[in-house]
Amino acid sequence: MSSTDGEDAMKTMTDKATSERLQKDLDAVKNDISALAEQLSDVIEAFKGDARKQARRAYKQARSDVDSVMSDMSKRGSEALDAAQDYAGTLEESLEDAITQRPLAAVGLAIGLGFLIGVTWRR
Repeated sequence: MSSTDGEDAMKTMTDKATSERLQKDLDAVKNDISALAEQLSDVIEAFKGDARKQARRAYKQARSDVDSVMSDMSKRGSEALDAAQDYAGTLEESLEDAITQRPLAAVGLAIGLGFLIGVTWRR
């Protein structure tokens, strides 16, 4: 029986040593996982910062593009208004010249247009 007791004691010591080794390995794995989680957190924060910077850059670029387009449209609108005013001035001068050169024809034309408009409104 003493040999069995010796074997049991040896087994218990071996199991205890194995258990301690496994516990140390498990603790090392836990520490590695914790360190990995911290590194992942740092990487995610870095990506967040980069994404935020890129979004700000894209927003500033879009705003700049919109401002440029609005400026261009304002300039084109102003040019179109100037052209319309020039055309109206030219038309006014042409009508004035036509009335000055042929006053009787202009009066007859005005009477004829008035008659046509009156007839059209009657119906």
